[in-house]
Amino acid sequence: MYKKTYEMTLGDKTLIAEFNDLTPKAHGSVMMRSGETVVLVTAVMGEKEQPDLPYFPLSVEYEEKFYAAGAILGSRFQRREGRPSDEAILSARIVDRTIRPLFNHALRRDVQVVITVIAIGDEDPDVLAVIGTSLALGVSPIPWDGPVGAVRIARRHDTGALIINPTYSDRAATTFDFEVLACGKDGTINMIETAGNEVSESDILAVLEAATILHSDIVTFAKTIITERGSTKYQLPPKPDITALETLFTNDFAIRLGQTLFSNQSGKAHLYALKNDWLAAVALLPEPVGRVVADSFFEDMINEAIHVGAIEFGKRADGRGLDEVRPLYAEAGGVSPVLHGSGIFYRGDTHIFTALTLGGPEAAQLIDTMEDQATSKRFMHHYNFPPFSVGETGRVGGFNRRMIGHGALAEKALLPVIPDKETFPYTIRLVSETLSSNGSSSMGSVCGSTLALMDGGVPIKKPVAGIASGVMMQGDRYTLLTDIQGPEDEHGDMDFKVAGTRDGITAIQMDVKVEGISLPILEGALEKARLARLHILDTITAAIGAPRTTISPRAPEIIALTILPEQIGLVIGSGGKTINKIKDESGVTDITIEDDGTVFITGKDGTASVAAATIRNLTRTYQAGEAATVTITKIATFGAFAKLDDFHEGLIHISEIAPFRLDDMAGVLAEGETVSVIVSKVEDGKIGLSIKQVDPEFAARKGITAKN
Repeated sequence: MYKKTYEMTLGDKTLIAEFNDLTPKAHGSVMMRSGETVVLVTAVMGEKEQPDLPYFPLSVEYEEKFYAAGAILGSRFQRREGRPSDEAILSARIVDRTIRPLFNHALRRDVQVVITVIAIGDEDPDVLAVIGTSLALGVSPIPWDGPVGAVRIARRHDTGALIINPTYSDRAATTFDFEVLACGKDGTINMIETAGNEVSESDILAVLEAATILHSDIVTFAKTIITERGSTKYQLPPKPDITALETLFTNDFAIRLGQTLFSNQSGKAHLYALKNDWLAAVALLPEPVGRVVADSFFEDMINEAIHVGAIEFGKRADGRGLDEVRPLYAEAGGVSPVLHGSGIFYRGDTHIFTALTLGGPEAAQLIDTMEDQATSKRFMHHYNFPPFSVGETGRVGGFNRRMIGHGALAEKALLPVIPDKETFPYTIRLVSETLSSNGSSSMGSVCGSTLALMDGGVPIKKPVAGIASGVMMQGDRYTLLTDIQGPEDEHGDMDFKVAGTRDGITAIQMDVKVEGISLPILEGALEKARLARLHILDTITAAIGAPRTTISPRAPEIIALTILPEQIGLVIGSGGKTINKIKDESGVTDITIEDDGTVFITGKDGTASVAAATIRNLTRTYQAGEAATVTITKIATFGAFAKLDDFHEGLIHISEIAPFRLDDMAGVLAEGETVSVIVSKVEDGKIGLSIKQVDPEFAARKGITAKN
């Protein structure tokens, strides 16, 4: 077996790129290692040109293998991988968003990148996946303008120290103020994923600057390898002659496009209508021109016009100012009492409805993946994007990568303000329905979900809002746009989504269509996003200023109580007999017991209180000196047994009844009789009771006397 390795140090970790002959059919391949984590990346380009395709056919697949964890995972009935997990889809999107801008989108051959996680140790595989993809594409004949660097930087909350590519152990051992995953080259950034706990813009910029320095080291490392091992790159076919298209456009459509594009209309329907006229005119040309070529040319003209309009004249397609946010509307609740909370949020033609559902701990999502085994998730945000939201028909139901990605982004943005389990023990599910989409529905979901949370009485720490900014670039000139929509979203050079509270950023996601964005541009975009976020938060808090003081009466009631860890078995009972009996008799939905003895009881209509009382009685501990009223259950020669409550019994010894000696129990006590006692002792779980210590005259009142 052939193999050759290359090593570099990134922070305190060693990255190893291994080239071998395991995948001889792949056009580019590398095995990346860091610690015990191993990732195999392959890149393959299809053999056939597909000139009729209207897009560049790139696919990125991220394969999580259960064997990578060194465990037999999966369901009981299928011990193998099923559909990709959300985590795998999000990792694939990170790679895709990083590499896609560096391709010539005139390429019409299939390009497929497959990332296979071979083994997972303490190191997160997603950074390895990006670097490995950069190397696999770099050494292959596939035309691509890389390589790129990728790094994740986190800041410890306790010390403020920065950690490069934190491990799973790092995350378990400490709390981070933020994590920033940034990719790029040549001092620019082309992909950002950030999760933070109200982080300042200046802190984000400082970390991005540090990331560009690390990118440079990674790119230098990659270029050395590519120079040594790289293949001759495939040359794209020559561009078709478009002289006839240029003439037709100049004569008949240039002015019309400007008038249509800058007609102060939102959306893209008016542009679609003009494009149809264009395609009809092209079809009448003497020399036939392919529809794909004609369509691509028209889109290029829109792209050029919208850039010139913004940069040269400060004009936007819908007539807004460069920093102007579209009209806003916010409403909390009022949809139906069935819902535990709801929110409606408008930003221009982007309309979001979010529904809140509360459940008990048993409703938490169980996660069993390569990375997370048998863990649970108590806060979920899901995002739906039906075809009618953009005026189209299509498949309804299910979900795709985009929906998973947008849902995860909104979830990340809201997580820092969600109350902890001790404060609010509910499982929380939000579902955002995109009812109309015209730019940044993911950030609209953040706003709609904030409204739903507060309407539902969830005691969030602060409201959260989000906004998407963009940029138009021509050479060294650029113009920043706040709240991008329609053609700005499609033809702009950056989609920069920022969410946060009044006090800082909670999430960032950036996609670009150019090779990279400089730090000065990002600094300006962050500031514009901050101002827009504050404006949106004003609208949200005008609709509902704070979380409602009570949750919906339709939501389940949860009572939390604590028992001793050694009492857990007592509550559960043999084979679950006791806990199932409590559920059946009380009518509760569920009883969840954690290892530390915390008990969560979920029910409705007072059932939780009934079950809680039962468990409190069952697990009650009696102390010596404690007074009680008991019922006699059995008479014995040596005393009487008495019921303290439904689950505890004690013994009144014959010597603890009267202040004098009794020879027998005849006529002293009767079954069913109620008497006052005091707990005299507790030994090995056995409870001794005394009548004489609490009522010395008991025997005299009953006419019991000492016998000589």
